[in-house]
Amino acid sequence: MTNTTYKFWRGDTLGCDANLAPWLRNHGSLTQRIQQRCNHFAVRKVRSGLARIALDESALLGIASQRLAYSRDVFLYADNQPVVYAHSVCATRALHGVWRAVAGLGNQPLGALLFAHPLVKRQPLHYKALRSNHPLYQQAATVLANPPSKLWARRSLFYLHGEPLLVTEVFLPEILRLK
Repeated sequence: MTNTTYKFWRGDTLGCDANLAPWLRNHGSLTQRIQQRCNHFAVRKVRSGLARIALDESALLGIASQRLAYSRDVFLYADNQPVVYAHSVCATRALHGVWRAVAGLGNQPLGALLFAHPLVKRQPLHYKALRSNHPLYQQAATVLANPPSKLWARRSLFYLHGEPLLVTEVFLPEILRLK
């Protein structure tokens, strides 16, 4: 992965479908918002563990680019339909420290942990329309029969006791079917 693959995350959703924009811009718990709009919510873990992360992710987390970081990838399902692909990363030092609960989540939602802790602070959201050559698009599209030409994503940093956790959420087409 090259650094240019992950460049140009923006602070706005220009060009985004008007029906999807409210999902992207909402600063509350995405998990809770999905749960309120479906009968059955589930998290399905794809992978978790140490991994090489993108250069811009390393830079945001203050990790040397050659170092491994903790990475967790899951799909969020609403009524048995995948609606979001979520990718979370943090430094291994934080995983053994303030973010240690993240490693034990399994198929539990990260959002429940983040929004329940009073000391967790969220930074501003940034957005990007991911194309088919983007690694996160490729991972998210694995559950789609007919992937669209682009998938919108958002990301933000969460801080606990000065340690960052980067959360990226890729929105799948089925999200628009939720009430």
